[in-house]
Amino acid sequence: MSAAGLLLAAGEGRRFGTPKALVRLDGEALVARAARVLAEGGCEPVVVVLGARAEQARPLVPGGVLVVEASGWAEGMGASLRAGLGALAGLTPAPDAALVHLVDLPGVGAEVVARLGALAAPDAVARAAYDGVPGHPVLFGRRWWAAIAATAEGDRGARRWLSGRDDVRLVECGDIGAGTDVDTPADLPQPPK
Repeated sequence: MSAAGLLLAAGEGRRFGTPKALVRLDGEALVARAARVLAEGGCEPVVVVLGARAEQARPLVPGGVLVVEASGWAEGMGASLRAGLGALAGLTPAPDAALVHLVDLPGVGAEVVARLGALAAPDAVARAAYDGVPGHPVLFGRRWWAAIAATAEGDRGARRWLSGRDDVRLVECGDIGAGTDVDTPADLPQPPK
């Protein structure tokens, strides 16, 4: 079974002060880092959804990665998720599943992606958990894409579709990663002293 990597990187980063896709950590833009992690974790293809300042972010995306622009990016994560799932559904052949990752999670490495990607199937619903707390990335089988896109609104992404479901498999990843997002410059991991 195949899992495509779907990186949502369209936001303007209001709290951060700049789109997080453009932020650098250890000399690498977060958009490049997250796309690389998806590829190294076994996702094929990798799709990056851009929006705010897309013209600046596009050159930072690694070669071989499909870039999609979410025209309604200012609406929130829902628009990015719809654009990304639509792009994946249009591929021939369409992947069995989409592993949805967020640009502002530098603690998620290729090991987390590989652990979730191993569950790829057309009817899969799984998400990473860190010390039992659900987080990202989230794996959605192709069977669910249209229903997810139909409910993805504002900044909630797939949260409404996921809420109340009893078939979501939580995959503990706290032993190999951290699901903490970067909302402000102070949240960026600091090099050891």
